Amino acid sequence: MTNKVIRYGILGCGMMGQEHIRNIQLLDNVEITVLAEPNAEMREKAQALVPNARTVEGLDALLEADDIDALVIATPNFQHAEQLQGIMSRCLLPILIEKPICTQLADVERLLEAAKAYPAPIWVAMEYRYMPPITLLLDLLAQGEVGERHLFSIREHRFPFLHKVDDWNRFNHKTGGTLVEKCCHFFDLMRLMANANPVRVYASGSQAVNHKDETYQGETPDILDNAYVMIEFDNGTRASLELCMFAEGSRYQEEISVVGDKGKAECLVPGPGRFWPTDTLGEPPVAQVISSPRNPKGPKQIDVPVDPALLEAGDHNGSTFYQHQKFQRAILGEQEVEVSLEDGLKAVVIGLAAQEAIRTHRVVTFNDGGLSFQ
Repeated sequence: MTNKVIRYGILGCGMMGQEHIRNIQLLDNVEITVLAEPNAEMREKAQALVPNARTVEGLDALLEADDIDALVIATPNFQHAEQLQGIMSRCLLPILIEKPICTQLADVERLLEAAKAYPAPIWVAMEYRYMPPITLLLDLLAQGEVGERHLFSIREHRFPFLHKVDDWNRFNHKTGGTLVEKCCHFFDLMRLMANANPVRVYASGSQAVNHKDETYQGETPDILDNAYVMIEFDNGTRASLELCMFAEGSRYQEEISVVGDKGKAECLVPGPGRFWPTDTLGEPPVAQVISSPRNPKGPKQIDVPVDPALLEAGDHNGSTFYQHQKFQRAILGEQEVEVSLEDGLKAVVIGLAAQEAIRTHRVVTFNDGGLSFQ
């Protein structure tokens, strides 16, 4: 890798923006020069991480800077589409943008069209691809460990949504819904593992436990806290998601399974270490990958420890660092973008379709490779 120093501007310095900052700082040959954040408390916390960076309140001031080589967007979901379109119309910088890339179906074609002429890399931050146990699982699948793949399942049993600035993550109209905000990660993984696009989806879910006694400016949260989603893909494979957001007592947060004609491969991923009660339960669990061939029978279990420094830098099992390593190489022209704008949009569309299936109690059918539905 070249020794060129890449200067980053950060748009959005809340919880996830600060995780990006901590992980960028673990890279070589980088500098964070500008922090853009309208909330004074979040701006102060980010400034404490990067004392030498300038702080500004918004996108306009950020884009006026002449000491930025790349942008990281970590603002609330409902702002992403408009901000990304504005950036693409005003500059030529490489962009890493947090998921979900938009929250409404109407934004999908607009973003695709706007990005056609954009010459710099746009990388959608699908951190789950880069969790070490999931990376190992994907490698095993590529090596033919399970043979021809047929069934995919993801179970996430986790903690409720955390508090965010102005509580924007409590409402469907600002998040796109739980199956967009939280689960586009999983729909991206399903497409990746199946190497296919969705044909139809059915889902069932509700707000059973969380946030029901909360009010914000007279509004009660309407965000789902549990769901089942079933997806059929255009190559005949099937996938399921089981989500529960009031199961923070679980040993593992994510359990991912792939079954093929030669066997099964799965991985178990713990949640953020800061939520694990070490005083009563000791050290947090270590991620595992398990391969279970049909013949000869005999599961093979692999522990996948993660560098403690990476665990300390964020809540995503080290993945944010590995994602930024690759984004840095893409900026330097040393590799292609691995999670494209279209990848990010397809994951959103699946999430929106699942939300629609729950709302209407019907099967939702996709058109155009998963970029629209009817």
